[in-house]
Amino acid sequence: MELSVQTLETPALTKAHLADILFDQIGLNKRESKDMVDAFFDLVSDSLVEGNDVKISSFGNFQIRTKAQRPGRNPRTGEEVPIKARRVVTFHASLKLKEQIQRS
Repeated sequence: MELSVQTLETPALTKAHLADILFDQIGLNKRESKDMVDAFFDLVSDSLVEGNDVKISSFGNFQIRTKAQRPGRNPRTGEEVPIKARRVVTFHASLKLKEQIQRS
């Protein structure tokens, strides 16, 4: 089933718009649509918080990366400021998604 986002008025695809697409094109009611979108993003978020990678076939991979502490610099004052170690999320698009983007 192909989902259309041509009616999108803003350049961002929002959770609310995803729920509307489920309502319009799949036939779920509004509450079920919102709950399904929220449940999907909760699963993705929870998995990443636990330190697990998320792989979505034909779309891409979300990975947790641990960055070590490093020296930084305040651009206004030039003063050296340590940047604390932290975990970040990275996204790598799949080859199929990259090809679709290049074709459009």
